[in-house]
Amino acid sequence: MEALSTRKLTLGYGEENIIEALDLKIPKGEITVFIGSNGCGKSTLLRSMARLLKPQEGGVVLDGRDISSMATKKIARQLAILPQSSVAPEGLTVLQLVKQGRYPHQSWLQQWSKTDEKAVNDALEATGMAEYADRKVDSLSGGQRQRAWIAMTLAQDTDIILLDEPTTYLDMTHQIDILDLLFELNQTEQRTIVMVLHDLNLACRYADHIVAIHDKKVFRQGDPEEIITPELVHSVFGLRCQVACDPFSGTPMCIPFSKGKRAKGGMRRADIASG
Repeated sequence: MEALSTRKLTLGYGEENIIEALDLKIPKGEITVFIGSNGCGKSTLLRSMARLLKPQEGGVVLDGRDISSMATKKIARQLAILPQSSVAPEGLTVLQLVKQGRYPHQSWLQQWSKTDEKAVNDALEATGMAEYADRKVDSLSGGQRQRAWIAMTLAQDTDIILLDEPTTYLDMTHQIDILDLLFELNQTEQRTIVMVLHDLNLACRYADHIVAIHDKKVFRQGDPEEIITPELVHSVFGLRCQVACDPFSGTPMCIPFSKGKRAKGGMRRADIASG
């Protein structure tokens, strides 16, 4: 069963199409990661799935309905999105930002509740931002700001979460913390997670389902173990590499050929290529 799907979806800016006639199903209750080279349409596709970009043709289906026909608040109670490079209004505190995630659950009949309070506090704790609750967002480091925005997205408490490069600006420790958090939400609450990631090895480690986008279409999709090969990486990214088994997770690990330093006694690039 799919959580979200597209039907003959064509996206573009002006007369230039970025995505053409795309049919795609996002598996419910799984982690799906979009991969592809810069400018291939990953972020554009994600934005269209949240109705932030109007299709040239075709549509996006959520809960059996074309998303274009649904009320904004109804969509926001089912689907949350964290776009790239979000900017908070000047002077807004972290707590005020995270509270914005509860807006879809508010109405003139239902004001702020204990449920809202718990959702906000849980999101702050989960992202390690509770101690920064009273800090202004524009006074934070890039990584702290990113975690604040992720906390707002989590506070929205939706079954589907879309994230465009959620590890941007984060150091290695917080990259893993955030991806582990999303993994736990998926495992314990069966939330459907859809992400754009540039780090292919992290994509393989966390994804149940990978969608490789190339030449305006889905080049290939499926389990990382099935589809990530040197041939796919070269076709999609123009990068020659070796694909090995990650010694920690057992998932595919891309080792690019490069001119960087090699360990003493290591194999030369030519040796690897011909091995």
